[in-house]
Amino acid sequence: MYKLLKYPFLSRFMVSWRNPLSEAEKEEWTSVSVNSHSGGHIQGLFAPSYQEAAKATIVLGHPMSKDAKGFFLKKGYTDLLRKNGYHTLVFDINGFGESSHGNFSYFEDILAIGLTAQELQPELPVGYFGISLGGQWATISFADENHPYKFAIIESAASSLDEFWRKMPLTYWLLQCLNVLFPRYAKQVRMEERIKEAKHLHSLLLIYSQSDQWTPVSMGEQFKQNSAVPTELWLVEQADHAGIMESDSREAYCQKILSYLERESAACRQQCLSGNQDSA
Repeated sequence: MYKLLKYPFLSRFMVSWRNPLSEAEKEEWTSVSVNSHSGGHIQGLFAPSYQEAAKATIVLGHPMSKDAKGFFLKKGYTDLLRKNGYHTLVFDINGFGESSHGNFSYFEDILAIGLTAQELQPELPVGYFGISLGGQWATISFADENHPYKFAIIESAASSLDEFWRKMPLTYWLLQCLNVLFPRYAKQVRMEERIKEAKHLHSLLLIYSQSDQWTPVSMGEQFKQNSAVPTELWLVEQADHAGIMESDSREAYCQKILSYLERESAACRQQCLSGNQDSA
């Protein structure tokens, strides 16, 4: 049933997944799977840092894309993170890539895979990096008391499902019908409101492009205004939606990502060390 309901929204993205890694590269990655409360069986890939002393585990949530978790593999994100000391865990949101279909509660998938990341490397802090779809639904996951994320980057995320789909009249009409049929759920997934309930995060970094027509800077500003945790909004001047890595701002973008992760992961490790010393 959920697959049929998703069809008007996601039909062109619900395709068979192809692994972009070479046979040699696949040897570096370990398959990960977990059942989500969305009803989907979530599939992911985990790879260790290239540095001996890892700083954190970073979970990467993909945009609405046929590549699904392959988005990060193909565009250089995982190499960037691994070379700079981070374990990486990429995953497919339910109905995308190799993950089976569940309901529309994608935030449950983000919660489930984060808890798995924590189990894989319990001695390290877990951070999150979500783009577009993988970013907007994470803002709801952050309101869950049990989420494991200590810091997060949210990029090009819609602050409202209504505003995101408004440009597509038929899909927008269907969304309004679903809102009427399921008013409690519609309230539960109001990203711009649920960010007010964010917990456990030490900080949040929002990244937006000033030329993005799908998720304008005003959405980032709304998230920042409503966020319950210390939040920075960082902008690039010119880049397509979910396309900053391939824009002229790539170098500054990578530097911003790494400087943020370095600062926050170090703070988490220091906090953990101080806690252990106090316990002793």
